[in-house]
Amino acid sequence: MADTLEFNEIYQEVKGSMNDGRLRLSRQGVIFKNSKTGKVDNIQASELAEGVWRRVALGHGLKLLTKNGHVYKYDGFRESEFDKLSDFFKAHYRLELAEKDLCVKGWNWGTVRFGGQLLSFDIGEQPVFEIPLSNVSQCTTGKNEVTLEFHQNDDAEVSLMEVRFYVPPTQEDGVDPVEAFAQNVLSKADVIQATGDAICIFRELQCLTPRGRYDIRIYPTFLHLHGKTFDYKIPYTTVLRLFLLPHKDQRQMFFVISLDPPIKQGQTRYHFLILLFSKDEDISLTLNMNEEEVEKRFEGRLTKNMSGSLYEMVSRVMKALVNRKITVPGNFQGHSGAQCITCSYKASSGLLYPLERGFIYVHKPPVHIRFDEISFVNFARGTTTTRSFDFEIETKQGTQYTFSSIEREEYGKLFDFVNAKKLNIKNRGLKEGMKQSYDEYADSDEDQHDAYLERMKEEGKIREENANDSSDGSGEETDESFNPGEEDDDVAEEFDSNASASSSSGDGDSDRGEKKPAKKAKIVKDRKPRKKQVESKKGKDPNAPKRPMSAYMLWLNANREKIKSDHPGISITDLSKKAGELWKAMSKEKKEEWDRKAEDAKRDYEKAMKEYSVGNKSESSKMERSKKKKKKQEKQMKGKGEKKGAASKSSSSTKSSAKTMSESFKSKEFVSSDESSSAESKKEVVGLFGGGLCWVLFYLIPTGICSS
Repeated sequence: MADTLEFNEIYQEVKGSMNDGRLRLSRQGVIFKNSKTGKVDNIQASELAEGVWRRVALGHGLKLLTKNGHVYKYDGFRESEFDKLSDFFKAHYRLELAEKDLCVKGWNWGTVRFGGQLLSFDIGEQPVFEIPLSNVSQCTTGKNEVTLEFHQNDDAEVSLMEVRFYVPPTQEDGVDPVEAFAQNVLSKADVIQATGDAICIFRELQCLTPRGRYDIRIYPTFLHLHGKTFDYKIPYTTVLRLFLLPHKDQRQMFFVISLDPPIKQGQTRYHFLILLFSKDEDISLTLNMNEEEVEKRFEGRLTKNMSGSLYEMVSRVMKALVNRKITVPGNFQGHSGAQCITCSYKASSGLLYPLERGFIYVHKPPVHIRFDEISFVNFARGTTTTRSFDFEIETKQGTQYTFSSIEREEYGKLFDFVNAKKLNIKNRGLKEGMKQSYDEYADSDEDQHDAYLERMKEEGKIREENANDSSDGSGEETDESFNPGEEDDDVAEEFDSNASASSSSGDGDSDRGEKKPAKKAKIVKDRKPRKKQVESKKGKDPNAPKRPMSAYMLWLNANREKIKSDHPGISITDLSKKAGELWKAMSKEKKEEWDRKAEDAKRDYEKAMKEYSVGNKSESSKMERSKKKKKKQEKQMKGKGEKKGAASKSSSSTKSSAKTMSESFKSKEFVSSDESSSAESKKEVVGLFGGGLCWVLFYLIPTGICSS
């Protein structure tokens, strides 16, 4: 027979809810690990008193009773597994696995039996239902009646809140049966009553979740948080883990208490209690117990009189009472030397701590992820900048956590840590040929060359080279297009002047004369839009009225100094986030005041724009008239130059003169294609060139006749 039996997808009944997990039976005992919280229940084989096999809603179930009265229920077994379990119990635990079916008659009259921490309502020898007394939050009595109230279960869709029992009156031995019933319930119920004095009290501790300052009273079985608005009573049995984490500034400490079930404030659930301490704050503590009681109860872990740092005293007392070890950061050390990484989760900035067996993020919202529930991790490029990256974690249940805005310098440290812990690494979104296989990432513990990091470096070099090339190109364009007169001449040569000049030169330079203007014209043609863009950007009037600010910006300018004084040393980004939170939380009435100020500013802006546009029109009309006059003079000077050029060319051969005659008409085309000239200047310049052309034609025609 096998020494161990393992079962997956087994459900444990805890306070009315079914928690799935894995169950393992071995020679030493029974171990159940909760898949959701990671909590482990360990039952020693020597503590087992009874085992019961029965049919339940989820197939078949196993109920285990221990010698100290605790009851454990596990459901989800198949009927065929009974023989295997029965033989295992006989061989290793020397227990008979009894078969007991529940009574389904539907009767509501029977006998109540108290066994350990279980209330069983039986009809004959068969149980109808069972109530774990740890689920009872209150027990009240009436005339022949006992009422049990239960803790609310947040995980279940429907929760049983109350059960009433009718107890018939009897006078046996002078004992009231109602009071006896209530005393049996209260002796095992989870009823928190602050009776007696607290062991010690910590005053005005800063709590981040739930936010505020609380007095913490330490009682033997529970923790009492007393604030100005809310009170919380936390049984030590609900504490899962304790964390002591140093802040990145090395001046503060986080003390984190993980809770299951969480504490409640309205509809909000707090799974973590986070306290913030200053390292410089010291305290002298005296326990409200005599030295013998302290020695007997805590066995040297605590003394009656203690002194030291406040965070050390709180963590030491909690460790002794909860009886759980305190988790601290392991060997991880970031780029800045801290044991944590600054990042953002759900648009809130916080700190991510890589631990020996998981990750924890503080503080809003706190997240704890164990290594055994991680399916894979992923290093992804930041969505806004290449100076940061995202760290993604996906659990086996399909939940994904994305920690963004991590500094690029932290990449190597975090990658080495994940590799050392043998977590699966899976990068997504890479180009073909650059993507590393999953197995290579998972097994490369000593690989110092990471594909993603190398790719980021290469692409950064390419971007820098492109930026340098574009800056050089823009400088050349500025130099070439600096003189507007030369640019206009290039266009003119393409269509008119150089074409005729190259045709008239018979020394074999015509090809070069035609190619050069074409090349220049192409460059100028491509750069015209760029030149206009630059001019349009530079053309913004600095004297124009400034646009009005929104209501939020008006409020921010008025309250920026106040926010800085309330939060000394706050950075610009954190100040913006804090301002956004304050604005969002502001009441509608207060926002209306700033909305009115924004409307007044908008009206003033519109009025100023009207005045500005009227004055700007008169100035622009004067500038347009001066531009037209200047262009007219330039065109007239060009016309005179054309006349002189035509007269000098008249002494050439007949073939060249005929060619010149046919191509000289293109000057009209050039003038009409000038986009910058106005309609009037076009008319005058065309008339001038028209007269010049007529004169040239009448001169050339007789010359050609005489030569023939």
